[in-house]
Amino acid sequence: MVEQFAASLGPGGIDELLDGACTLIYMYMKWLRMAYEDHDKDVIEYVVPNLVATMRMMTMSIPREVIPTMAGLVIAAGTGLSPNLWRKQYGYWTKEEMTPLEATAFLLAEHINNITEDPDFATRLIATALSEAYED
Repeated sequence: MVEQFAASLGPGGIDELLDGACTLIYMYMKWLRMAYEDHDKDVIEYVVPNLVATMRMMTMSIPREVIPTMAGLVIAAGTGLSPNLWRKQYGYWTKEEMTPLEATAFLLAEHINNITEDPDFATRLIATALSEAYED
């Protein structure tokens, strides 16, 4: 099924999908960094340990060996580096990293929703950013 989906995206479609996931992670970490800095807290200290602990519990979906990659990706985004460019220095994405990448974006969105006590805040955050980009 994954192969059929990949084929339906056309040339470059998978790369665009991966870039989109990395962009979501970057945008979520940027928002989290600003929110934590407003309270004189370090985003890395408050986000990464929780993310890693949650991923370690997801043994069926997330192989242990990719957790450091996802943590590095989040740290890069949390320090203002492009996750896309950070990852490219280590080579192309592997099949084993696809589900953890998706889970990383989801877990960051859930973290934002929990902080704001609004189950749809992360979705609105992205929708607003896309609307503003479209208007420009």
